[in-house]
Amino acid sequence: MKGWLFTKTHVAPRLIEKEDPIAADNEVILDVKAAGLCHSDVGALEDETWMPYYPKPVIFGHECAGQVVKVGKGVTQFKVGDRVGVCPINPETGITIGYGRDGGYATKLAVPASQLIPLPDGVSFVQGAAATDAGMTSYHALFTEGGAKAGMKVGIVGIGGLGQFATQMALIEGCEVYAVDKNPAARQLALELGCKAVYENVLDLAEHQLPLIVDYAGFGQTTADAVEAIGFKGKVVIVGMGKLETTLNVMTMIQKQVTVKGSNGGTNEDIAGVYAKFATGKLNPTLTTIKFEEIGDGLEQLKAGKVKGRLVALI
Repeated sequence: MKGWLFTKTHVAPRLIEKEDPIAADNEVILDVKAAGLCHSDVGALEDETWMPYYPKPVIFGHECAGQVVKVGKGVTQFKVGDRVGVCPINPETGITIGYGRDGGYATKLAVPASQLIPLPDGVSFVQGAAATDAGMTSYHALFTEGGAKAGMKVGIVGIGGLGQFATQMALIEGCEVYAVDKNPAARQLALELGCKAVYENVLDLAEHQLPLIVDYAGFGQTTADAVEAIGFKGKVVIVGMGKLETTLNVMTMIQKQVTVKGSNGGTNEDIAGVYAKFATGKLNPTLTTIKFEEIGDGLEQLKAGKVKGRLVALI
């Protein structure tokens, strides 16, 4: 097999060859078909504080989908030939592929069967890979933590990779969506997607007295403004980490009885929810594909801020 090996911060990952993985008990081997590139991998390459999450040289990649080629002892729910996506985090051990064990920037992957989600017919491997992190994270914040449902008014802050997923899924669900983004192109996209109204400033959401605002930007002031703009007894869910600190108006929080929640990652069920949205044919986030051999260059593009939407490698 081939894979992109991460060794340490400030050292570019390199494409290596190694022995094919062997399926341990309750694990499967996948032929990886698509792998999404994520900003967290750029973080690991640039910021030493990521190193504790990578205890040894490891194949990068935590967003992937593929086809089962081998099953280990004890695996009964999946068989050779099944098309699947992979939840990055093992629900039993908390170990994440591409961090604590080899991940999806590879031609083959060994992974516990408990992390697999069936990929519906009509949902591509590229969509399947993108759903396992960006889609999952967006879905979990919006539906699982936020409680969005049909007919509900929802504010989406930041129409980037995550925000695009969330906006489209909210619209598919039947929500009335109000979007905010500093970028004029992003605001135009939000209008084209079908948002009820689009703004440059989060405070402009106040007139709608929304019960839910999800902050996919997380630039400090965006979260503080979301607290000011949310309706009475409303909920603000924070996902973005554009800035890791903010100051919230405690008086506003108390008087309006605001709930502020953080949301991180998600579950197999969240990914299955994203797949269901893809299966409608109405979920079409911006997904750009590259070749497996271009993953190193793709990470450099992410670092330079040249990627719109999500970048997915075909394997």
